[in-house]
Amino acid sequence: MFGTTEMLILVAVLLALVFSGVHIAVSLCVAAMLGIYLMTGDMAVVASFVGSTAYEAIRDYVFAVIPLFMLMGEFLAKCGAARDMFALINHVTRVVPGRLAVATVLSNAVFAFVTGVSIAAAAAFSKIAYPEMKRHGYEQRFALGCIAGSACLGMLIPPSVLMIVWAVLTELSIGDLFLAGILPGFLLVALYITYILGVAITRPEVVGEISKQVAAHNAAAGAPAAASGNDAPALGFAMVSTLLVMALVAGTLGGIWLGFFTPTEGAGVGATAALVLAVVKGLRARQIAEVVMSVGTTLAPLLLLLVTAQLYSRVLTMTGFTRATQETLLGSGLGPAGILVLMVLIWFVLGCIIDSISILLLTVPIFVPIAMAVGYDPLAFAIIGIIAVETGLLTPPFGLLVFTVKAAIPNENINVGQIFAGSVPYWIALLTCIACLAVFPEIATYLPKLMKAL
Repeated sequence: MFGTTEMLILVAVLLALVFSGVHIAVSLCVAAMLGIYLMTGDMAVVASFVGSTAYEAIRDYVFAVIPLFMLMGEFLAKCGAARDMFALINHVTRVVPGRLAVATVLSNAVFAFVTGVSIAAAAAFSKIAYPEMKRHGYEQRFALGCIAGSACLGMLIPPSVLMIVWAVLTELSIGDLFLAGILPGFLLVALYITYILGVAITRPEVVGEISKQVAAHNAAAGAPAAASGNDAPALGFAMVSTLLVMALVAGTLGGIWLGFFTPTEGAGVGATAALVLAVVKGLRARQIAEVVMSVGTTLAPLLLLLVTAQLYSRVLTMTGFTRATQETLLGSGLGPAGILVLMVLIWFVLGCIIDSISILLLTVPIFVPIAMAVGYDPLAFAIIGIIAVETGLLTPPFGLLVFTVKAAIPNENINVGQIFAGSVPYWIALLTCIACLAVFPEIATYLPKLMKAL
């Protein structure tokens, strides 16, 4: 019999290991092994349990989705797809107030259909969009806050690594979860752009308003008022490149949603097509090898994390911890809304300290059964959870997206506090999106239901 004391010991050991800096995979494995040992008192049973769980986890066909989608995103990012998208969208939105910030948000939304990793988007657009904003006189805090905030779209718009991990942990359909993220992603884009347009109209100096005197001085000196950057690709080339990328994404995701192939097969098609496109755009053998090595280095610890997470999840179920937590929260009188707020707060706190995937591995096995028990739709709750985790990446004092942006521009005279301040409106937009999904879960469930009806 596994009592309350043993449950508390199990959780305390896990948290102590995580917060003392032990790798999350090691922490999960040690806590799970401790739980089995406390239940059986036999190390042979512990070893057998760990071995069988690891074997069952790794042999799952769906695990191949993660490296293949990561390869697709890396190939397209390496060959300059993000720069081409930004150049094209920047040109198309040239009459829009605050166009560079709007172009950054829209480019992140499009790039999210390719990469699925917000940290990668933050690093890429710090180097692509920020120099242009700086050249046009954008306020530093506003520009960098826009880059950090819009990078969150990378994990919400499919194909998203967080969605794949969530689907693996909960046995949800990956295709349905991809569909569920589209409308919330567009809602978030609309909220971001509304804020940017409001700032551009009410405070034009923030988005590079140049006084007549400065403009006259530049004209007298022979300098253009607003340079577009010597290294920007030609518009026609950028348009062809972007259309090819969008066709690739539409073919890959559309094939999954329409049932032409499974998510794993679709990811394989996408990775192969991305490799062909990257080679056509000039990617060489050495760069291809770098992409494969980069994905491998990221993937190896991720697969280890997923194995130990499944081990941890099974132990939680066997020990009754999940059931006990559920009964405690349901009996607390908080109600569905109060329980959701508590979960979101926990995600915020964890998002300040550890990476997104680790947060899901720690919390999803506990939170999902509770959410289902109080009546939340599994797809809507998944999107709420993913947005909440991403919101944590913008939350002081350790928001990882903000530190990623700062690290990408080491020579700029700006501190992380100013970037956090610039990110606050985007943080509020993320919270607004969570609230909308909690009240109107149909925002997430509409497209999956529509696709099934067809």
